[in-house]
Order: sequence, then C-alpha cells, then structure tokens
Amino acid sequence: MPRKRFALIALALVAALFLSSCLPGDGKSSAEKPAGFWTGIWHGWVAPISLVAHFFNKSIRVYETANSGWWYDFGFYLAITAGFGGLAFSARARRKRD
Repeated sequence: MPRKRFALIALALVAALFLSSCLPGDGKSSAEKPAGFWTGIWHGWVAPISLVAHFFNKSIRVYETANSGWWYDFGFYLAITAGFGGLAFSARARRKRD
C-alpha cells in the first residue's frame, strides 16, 4: 500500500509541474487574443497551483486579466465550484462509507 500511495503522490506532483506551464499570467493571452470560456475552465482547475506559484513568481496570477469577459468568468466559476464542490462531495461520501 505505501508504494502505491508514493506512486500516486509522485504522479500528482509531476502532473502539477507539467500543467503549471498553462497558468494565468503566462503571456499567452493578450488584448488581441483574450482568454475565453475553455481557458477560464482550465484556470479554475489549476487555481490552487496558481496560488502557490504566485508566491514564487509575481507575474503568475490566479485569474487571467486579459480575458473575454463574461464567458471567461463563467468558465472559471464553473471549474472552481465543480472541482472543489466535487472534492467535498467525494470526501463526505467516503466518510459515510467508513
């Protein structure tokens, strides 16, 4: 069991490092090409990683300022609530099972 847990943690850390290349504030979005709905969903999913990365690199933000407006906001909010709400729901279901 400990070996499986270690592999899972290692995989999660590698995935977090790999996915951090797409954080808000990385320069991929601009006024000419703003971040849209799908980018908002992505930034919502990686928001916890963005928050930690912001401590080390001030150009990384949790929220992309060069966005398309309402659609980006909707995607970001949808990902935040679905992701963190889903985690809370699964933890509650696991506690009930045990």
